[in-house]
Amino acid sequence: QVQLVESGGGLVQAGGSLRLSCAVSGCSFSRLDVGWYRQAPGKERELVADINWRIYSYYATYADPVRGRSTIFRDDAKNTVYLQMAKLKPEDTAIYYCNADNGGDNYWGQGTQVTVSS
Repeated sequence: QVQLVESGGGLVQAGGSLRLSCAVSGCSFSRLDVGWYRQAPGKERELVADINWRIYSYYATYADPVRGRSTIFRDDAKNTVYLQMAKLKPEDTAIYYCNADNGGDNYWGQGTQVTVSS
């Protein structure tokens, strides 16, 4: 059974930093495409960043609102994908979800709440 478990959310002041973790189990982690999404109250779920296998390496992409202050990276020894976020803003407040895709199946975690106070 594939499981994605997010952690690292919490309450942080504007300008602060957080590192979110997505621990993957139950499937091969190698070459797994993994993304972080978020959903704020009253808004649709949106992609924040992803890291995908392309031919010979992993490539990271970022949504415009977080580009330049966020980093997504993998630790294959721990089967974990991280999202490091800095200079947090109140508009970053949302539930952050991890998503994994192995080319045939797609999986979601339960989400972790990030709240940024002004």
